[in-house]
Amino acid sequence: MTAGTITAGGWLLIAVLAVPALGAAAVALLPAHLDRAARALGTGVAALTLVLAAALYRSGGDWSAYAPHDAGPPAILPWHELDLPWVPSVGLSFHLGVDGISYPLVVLTALLTLLCCAYTLWRTPDGRPGRSLVALLLVVEVGILGVFLALDLVLFFVFFEVVLLPMYAIIVGWGGERRRHAAAKFALYTLAGSVLLLVGVFVVVAAAGTADLVALTGGAGLSRGTQLFAFTLLALAFAVKSPLWPLHSWLPDAHTQAPTVGSVILAGVLLKMGTYGLIRVGLGVAPEGARWAAPVLGALAVAAILVGALVCLAQSELKRLIAYSSVSHMGFVLLGIATLTATGVQAALIGNIAHGVVTGLLFFLAGAIKDREHTGLLAELGGLRDTAPRLAGLLGFAAIASLGLPGLAGFWGEIFAVVAALRVGGPFWTVLAVLAAIGGALTAAYLLRLLRQVTHGSPAPARPDPAAQPRPGTPAALLRPAGPSLAGVELITWAPLVLLALAIGLVPTLVLGMAQDPVAALIEVIR
Repeated sequence: MTAGTITAGGWLLIAVLAVPALGAAAVALLPAHLDRAARALGTGVAALTLVLAAALYRSGGDWSAYAPHDAGPPAILPWHELDLPWVPSVGLSFHLGVDGISYPLVVLTALLTLLCCAYTLWRTPDGRPGRSLVALLLVVEVGILGVFLALDLVLFFVFFEVVLLPMYAIIVGWGGERRRHAAAKFALYTLAGSVLLLVGVFVVVAAAGTADLVALTGGAGLSRGTQLFAFTLLALAFAVKSPLWPLHSWLPDAHTQAPTVGSVILAGVLLKMGTYGLIRVGLGVAPEGARWAAPVLGALAVAAILVGALVCLAQSELKRLIAYSSVSHMGFVLLGIATLTATGVQAALIGNIAHGVVTGLLFFLAGAIKDREHTGLLAELGGLRDTAPRLAGLLGFAAIASLGLPGLAGFWGEIFAVVAALRVGGPFWTVLAVLAAIGGALTAAYLLRLLRQVTHGSPAPARPDPAAQPRPGTPAALLRPAGPSLAGVELITWAPLVLLALAIGLVPTLVLGMAQDPVAALIEVIR
């Protein structure tokens, strides 16, 4: 594609970002008395974005996302591409593209945003107006989609930062009692990671003379010292977002205090910005640095698996337990990346998608349980199978999908990550594989403990609904108390995630097939 020209695929890429951005502005500008109409408009915009994202599927392309170019190493050949001058004086371009590595994450982002917007049509946190919440969800969507589509390193950084303020506002505006503390912690950790990312981007661009990720893939002639330094900065920045132990402590607080839809977006796709960045930018731009740091990444990944699982075994709050389970699950993703093998990176990619689907469902269910029981403390929950059997059944399904039962989405990422570590060989990687497998067994233990405490036993006594005392000025029409039976909107919202957990578990090639060739070519570059 010639820089400056816009193909049909280029217009599609523009639309994927422009539609939610314009939709967010339209929703925010509607008057307060049209709150429900604004939420409906935002849901419609999110649905259109999902249609546009799905249309990015390799129409007019081929399965190979990489091919040789004149400089020797492979270059990214996206299915669709847009390359326009952005800041010509310093050689920056508005360069977007999608391939088999990014496409599943783009669709997952659009799907979860749609489900979250649809959920607000039924219930908003404490009955508070949801117009601004939906607008912020659409802004977050723009930032996350931009990260997955950016093929310019500076543009990648800009989109990476777009997510920070709206997610902070979602936690502060609609979170729990300690929302300000959680939001501040989220912002401070993210800003620290952003500084490291900015310095890493500057080091790479200054040394290579270009910010184009297509040209940078393979190292672009960067010296070994530059690659080691750049990869260290980039890996630390992405480790904060992933999050990798011991940089994970912002996550449980943010998840616990965020509203249900905020937790779903955080776990479902925001964490994937870190692991995607590590694959696309870290491994691609600084392959020598990746090889040098691989053992450290592997050791930290296994530590995350074990620490997250052990903390979950002692956890007493529902959303906090699911949050720490994310630390453990993302450890498997990072272990796959650390092996620097095609099997490992494939495990990371399908693990990303599986985690987004299953943990997104778990947070929806946790929110539904808190709406009904008005508490998230495990000691105060119980008897869900008697009071809400359908909800208990869905929670059981999501839990066994999360623990990696064969035939469900969570299985492939975890087993392939362990297999990849074994295939690397040597005592070090064998030990890591064994410890990761033990972490998988602990996952089953804490999730079965969760089910025993929440679904079995005697029903918990009824508690007053905090939403019954709404904030002053809240219109009564905005209150949507949750009953014991499942609402139609809840079933509609959760059904796609249930079906995807089954589909990916039974047919993993839905994710692995389109990523096979680009992953193989990326591994060829970094070896």
